[in-house]
Amino acid sequence: MSEQVYVVPRAELFPDGAPHGFFRAGAEFFARIHARGFFADRDRVEEDPSLKQVIPYALVARDDEVFLCRRSHRGGERRLHGLLSVGVGGHVNPEDRADVIEDALRRELREELVLPACYEARIVGLVNNDTTPVGSVHVGVVAVVDPGPLPVKVREEDTMSGGFVSRADLLALHACSRESFEGWSALLIDRLDEVLEWGRQPGSSTPTPKATPTSTT
Repeated sequence: MSEQVYVVPRAELFPDGAPHGFFRAGAEFFARIHARGFFADRDRVEEDPSLKQVIPYALVARDDEVFLCRRSHRGGERRLHGLLSVGVGGHVNPEDRADVIEDALRRELREELVLPACYEARIVGLVNNDTTPVGSVHVGVVAVVDPGPLPVKVREEDTMSGGFVSRADLLALHACSRESFEGWSALLIDRLDEVLEWGRQPGSSTPTPKATPTSTT
């Protein structure tokens, strides 16, 4: 059986046309995601740009460091093999029905990273890129995750490697080798200061998840 993934019709999510890049999203966007979305066979929607697959996409950052990953050729999405990424995430599945965004975000972080028992997560907006085949069928719900001072590492090292880099080094790498980054990550780094600042502002985030310690167990 094909994997079931959560999708929202493009026309319902972006009735006035889809924006490009990272943007702040108000409550109305998340209301549409919850009210208009449904589960569909991934095989059927993977090349259908009329449906946007919703992807929680978490940027892990603390102090002046950002967690940078490289996807290996054993990863699940072949179109992202070998690319650098500042985002961790994946599809929303039927097991995430209680709150499709919040539950999927927690599950994807748990599956992809070894995080401290408690961390803070705050949704800061959406990211969209219709200029590539993979981007045209997905929309990212961007979260900033602060793990605190304890170690963070990749859980499945055969599919991805990663570690913290300084913000300055990340910006320098992005400036000289933008094509090495997957599309969403490149767009987030374009506005990195804003993304991280919004991730630190109490009360400024969109409705879910709450900016409180979240258990990974």
